[in-house]
Amino acid sequence: MSISNLEKYRKDLDDLLTEGLMVNFSLNLEAFGRSRFSEVALATRSKEEADAFIKKLKPFAAAYQQWYSEALPLVRQLLPDRASDFVRFYEKPKTRKEIDFESYRIEDACQGLRVTRGTDVKADQKAAIPLFSQQVAIVEAIKRRFDSSLFDIKQLVQADLYDSELDTARDLLKAGFTRAAGAVSGVVLEGHLKQVCDNHKLPKKSGTISVLNDALKAASVIDLPQSRHIQFLGDIRNKCGHKNSTDPSISEVGDLIEGVEKVIKTIF
Repeated sequence: MSISNLEKYRKDLDDLLTEGLMVNFSLNLEAFGRSRFSEVALATRSKEEADAFIKKLKPFAAAYQQWYSEALPLVRQLLPDRASDFVRFYEKPKTRKEIDFESYRIEDACQGLRVTRGTDVKADQKAAIPLFSQQVAIVEAIKRRFDSSLFDIKQLVQADLYDSELDTARDLLKAGFTRAAGAVSGVVLEGHLKQVCDNHKLPKKSGTISVLNDALKAASVIDLPQSRHIQFLGDIRNKCGHKNSTDPSISEVGDLIEGVEKVIKTIF
C-alpha cells in the first residue's frame, strides 16, 4: 500500500469524526430544544453566530443514518471485536418488552420517539446521547489504532488484495488457463513472503520464493514442515512459469492456490 493510500484512510477517519461531532450537535439540538441547546453548547457564540450554526445542522435522523452507514463498515473491518457493540447502540433490542432509559436506542431517537407515563418522561432522545458518544468513542479508538499502527492497517488492506488476486487465480483455473493461474498465485506467495521477511527485519538477497523461504527457516520464523510446504508450492509455481516437458495439472495448480491461501493466513 502506498503512503498516499494510508493518508487517504487517515483523512477519511478524520472526516468521519468531524461529521460525528456535527451529528452530535443535531441530536442535542433535537433532544434539548433550541433555547437550551444554544445556552449550553453555543454559550460562547453571539446570537447571530448561533443562529447561523444551527441553520447549517442537518436533521438528526438524516445526518445520523449517513454517518452510521459510513462508520459501520469501517468498524467491521478495522475493529471487528467492537462491531456488535456498535450495532447494539443503534438497533432496538429484539427482546425489548418496554421502552425506558435503559432500553432506548439510537434507532428510536431517529424516529423522534418519546415515551411518557403520565407527566413523567420515561425515555426520549436524551437517552440516545450517551449511546452515540459510545459509537464515536469506538471510531476514535480506530483512529488511535490507525495512528499508532499504520503497519497493521497496511497488512489488513494487503491481505484483502491478496484474497482478490487468489480469486482471480481461481477464475483463471476454471477457465482453463492453468499456467496463468499458477503464475498469479506465485506472485501472491512471493509478495507475502517478502512482507514476512520485512516484518522480522530479515535481509533479502533476492525475492525468489526459495531464497525467502530459506531466510525465514534460518531465522526460525517458520518451522521445517512449513518450509517444506512453501518449497512444494514454489516447485509448482516454477512448473507454471517455465516450459517443461509436462504441463502443470489442474489439481497441482489447485493445490498451489489453496496452499498459498493457507500461508498468507497463518504465517506473519
